[in-house]
Amino acid sequence: MNRIDEKFNDLKKSNKKALIIYMTAGDPSLQKNESLIYSFEKEGADLIELGVPFSDPLADGPVIQQASQRALKRKTNLVKILKLVQRVRKKSEIPVLLMSYLNPILSYGCESFALAAKRSGVDGVIIPDLPPDEGNEISLVLRRRGIELVYLAAPTSTKQRIRLIASASKGFIYYVSITGITGIRHALPFKLSQNIKEIKKEGRLPVCVGFGISTPQQARKAAQYSDGVIIGSAVVKALAAHPSVSAARFSRQFVRPFARALGKKI
Repeated sequence: MNRIDEKFNDLKKSNKKALIIYMTAGDPSLQKNESLIYSFEKEGADLIELGVPFSDPLADGPVIQQASQRALKRKTNLVKILKLVQRVRKKSEIPVLLMSYLNPILSYGCESFALAAKRSGVDGVIIPDLPPDEGNEISLVLRRRGIELVYLAAPTSTKQRIRLIASASKGFIYYVSITGITGIRHALPFKLSQNIKEIKKEGRLPVCVGFGISTPQQARKAAQYSDGVIIGSAVVKALAAHPSVSAARFSRQFVRPFARALGKKI
């Protein structure tokens, strides 16, 4: 069984919600990313998302765009990111997903990428610019290697669209809580609970909420309706402001509060 499925099964048994932490690979450095993954796990993170920096992002707001530019200037690419995951696997079994636009994967070659990702220990892939009705080929290639392709649902998704996403996605469904780009928000969307209920009616996969969850209080509220929360821009922004802070200290200050908000005893 995939590590993602195992993690959600374990969380369900203990009546806990998933804390998923995103950071852009290569920002502030791949070496720092590795240290942060271990510290994030120690402070209560359940899954890790590593963003693959790309020059022409579709869904990323200014915070993550700037992080991607910094990472690209450091020559960060898929080959180096996969090596990072391979190093992590020597010390940790935390589920790791890559969040990548389609272009870097196509440039790498789908079959070659799937094989390399499997060998490195990648568990899942999120491709924001790949809709489920165009993802069958890549999904099959990844599935043959035991890698799960997670699709995104949005507030504008129709029932028919949600049904398609629920049937095509593996691991969990990534619910984009807002209509717009990633970024820090001051409040959660009004219809969050209603929209998540509609998605849950269409399948049995966990539903995790991302885009705009910026505070532990927002995470706690979103977790009341979902199976997990994804913290991205808030962490990336904090990392940019404190690039030289040790991984252990950063995790205590910026990840532990989210873990405690979800009821994790740290």
